[in-house]
Amino acid sequence: MLASAALAAHTGKLDLAIRHVLAGLGHGIHAGRERGAGVEFSEYRAYAPGDEWRRVDWKLMARADRYYVREAERDSHVAVWLVLDATASMLEPSRSVEGLDKLGMARLLLGCVGAIAQRQGDAFGLLVCQGERAHFTPAARGPRQLQRVLAQMDRVDAAGTLPAGEVLRASLHFARAPSVVCVASDFLDWPSPLSEAMMRLRGMRHDVRALCLQTEAEIAADFDGSTAWRDPEGDRKLFRFGSEARAEYVRRRDEHFNVVAQQCRAHDIPYVAASVERAPGETLRAWLRTQGGR
Repeated sequence: MLASAALAAHTGKLDLAIRHVLAGLGHGIHAGRERGAGVEFSEYRAYAPGDEWRRVDWKLMARADRYYVREAERDSHVAVWLVLDATASMLEPSRSVEGLDKLGMARLLLGCVGAIAQRQGDAFGLLVCQGERAHFTPAARGPRQLQRVLAQMDRVDAAGTLPAGEVLRASLHFARAPSVVCVASDFLDWPSPLSEAMMRLRGMRHDVRALCLQTEAEIAADFDGSTAWRDPEGDRKLFRFGSEARAEYVRRRDEHFNVVAQQCRAHDIPYVAASVERAPGETLRAWLRTQGGR
């Protein structure tokens, strides 16, 4: 687990980390290509871990001594949108894995979803929620789009708060066509403009999936009582974790995330909670196994 998590911490190797996580991951977000009569051959591309063996061109492999996959299906009409919470609380670091924080793990897992979408032939785009506006990378297909999205996420530094509700409401036009919307956040701010946008998108019949990332220390309330803390998105007051404060934190934390999970279920939004220290492949499998309606 730690090898994968440590790899995820190096954002300069995000593409390498994604290939590492995806190795052996044999299923995707949905049936990404349409099959049937009238489908014409498009192109060959190099085999990637997780591709179906029945799509390998064995005659070409015998000649070239390399695996190639036939791209011979029509593109699906489903777009995949990667939604990244890049607010200040996402900078919370792991207390057990040096260099790892919630933002780094969110980037890695969303990048993996983008790589799967690219492999399936789906259009995919990026929405970064931070500050006064929503930052878009328009949806497109292909390897260049994946590199564009990874580079955009790599440039993101967590800071500030979520965009205002009216900003996100005005931005929902990005999901006009049927979409899978994958949201990675810590959901510490709930209800919020982001949660309202998720529910509105679900009401528009999009497949919305929520991934809640926390550190193990946040989950277990395992904080150093001698250290002073400050809410990076709230007031600037300092506070410490004594025994009474820890008990109150646990109570309020459990109450908060119970509400998050209940409201996601009520709106038919698959919800997965995971620690950033968990092996990325395990978290990705759990997230992609969830079934949402459209």
